[in-house]
Amino acid sequence: MSPPEQALPLQPTKRTPAADTGLGCLLGIMAGLLGLAPWLITGAQLPLQNSWGSQVLPEQMPVSLLPLSQYELTTLVALLSSGGAMAGLAVRIWQPARRRLVAWCAASGVLAVQFSAAVQSFTVLDDGLTDGTLARVYFAGLLAGVITCIAAGVVALLLLAARSRALVALGAGLMAVPFTSWAGEWVVGLVGQTNVPTAVPTVARWIPALIVGCALAWCGLRPARRAAVWLADLALLWVVPALFISVGYVLGTRAMAGDLQEMLLMSRQILAATLGPAGGALPTVLLALAIALAGLGLRSVGARRRAGSGAGAEAGAGADADKGAGDTP
Repeated sequence: MSPPEQALPLQPTKRTPAADTGLGCLLGIMAGLLGLAPWLITGAQLPLQNSWGSQVLPEQMPVSLLPLSQYELTTLVALLSSGGAMAGLAVRIWQPARRRLVAWCAASGVLAVQFSAAVQSFTVLDDGLTDGTLARVYFAGLLAGVITCIAAGVVALLLLAARSRALVALGAGLMAVPFTSWAGEWVVGLVGQTNVPTAVPTVARWIPALIVGCALAWCGLRPARRAAVWLADLALLWVVPALFISVGYVLGTRAMAGDLQEMLLMSRQILAATLGPAGGALPTVLLALAIALAGLGLRSVGARRRAGSGAGAEAGAGADADKGAGDTP
């Protein structure tokens, strides 16, 4: 009778480069769609335009996959950058063997979704705008803004998908405010602009500080060059909300539409005011710093406890070995 066959250990199956490419592209497509979802669930009707060719009601505007409007620029930043950021975070959590390949394939998937949405939206916008210099400048400005937002999303994707904790923490600092705005768009899309609970803006003010603080605590301060990431993230937490406020205020003022010099002057004034002590950024920066330092303290305590328990276990094992050697005749 032949001896029984020994069971061979199961070998983990390895994905081929083609499989990783397909999964990366699929991941990017899903992340790109998820980034646009807060706008899509509203019905995705193009916002009313100041230079539209005819007088129409809001519900008569055509479908547009992007909310193209000077009043929605911060929304565009949130929708387009968050898609790339979520793809990068997914790659970071997944940690595939071919990380760089998967990251770039995910970027390709996100770009495919966002490029398609941009082409459809700008085609609709171009068909409805009146002829004239102001309309052409408006169209070109929106196009430049959308391209910049898409590029920012790719940068966020590559940062969050990186192996380095410092780069991931930098990506988190870059996306803290846009991601919070994206989450707020979900609330608006689900309950309506007029039904948003009054607590939502208050809570949303502190979420970026929570994100930045947790990211910095996870990043740590060693090696010492990571201190530069701390400074960069805290600076972003100070500057980005001020940029959102100033851009939204200036572009949302119809009285200055087309007066570029006056708009630039107002933007500088508002930006200076929001960056100053009256802007309210200092409490959020201090909260982020406090969370980061508290997280570092907790990590240090945990590391000491693990080191102490490990040393105790080694000492116990050594004592048992010595005792066994002494009992041996």
